[in-house]
Amino acid sequence: MKIEDILKSTVPMDNSKKIILNILYTQNVITENFNELLKPHEISGEQYNVLRILRGQKGNPANMCAIQERMLAKTSNTTRLVDKLLLKELVTRNVCSQNRRKIEVSITSKGLQVLHELDPKVIAHEDFFSQNLNGDEIIQLNHLLEKYRNQ
Repeated sequence: MKIEDILKSTVPMDNSKKIILNILYTQNVITENFNELLKPHEISGEQYNVLRILRGQKGNPANMCAIQERMLAKTSNTTRLVDKLLLKELVTRNVCSQNRRKIEVSITSKGLQVLHELDPKVIAHEDFFSQNLNGDEIIQLNHLLEKYRNQ
């Protein structure tokens, strides 16, 4: 369905505006669908992102700066996200032994278990949104979005 039809717009839009609206609308559709996946685990998309980052550390802790740098949403309050994950016992937080000003965060076995349960659902979610595209179109869409974003 065209973005004009979704938004019930009767005013002609230039293509630059359509691109922005299409991206924003698509982001919202994907996010709403993804949040439904996370709801049974009582975590947000940002908290899931932190857990994925920590799992990628392969058992090594990450400091708050490293987590913040790798977040998809750079405006996320990393300290607040980690605090919420701590309350759910999905991460641990310790003072760095070499630098007492640094806080090191690690994923717990409970956090790894949540990700293990979510992994097949996340893959199905990603596949669902790609199902109308062939392999070449997926590559082209990724290329075009990167080109569009990297002005």
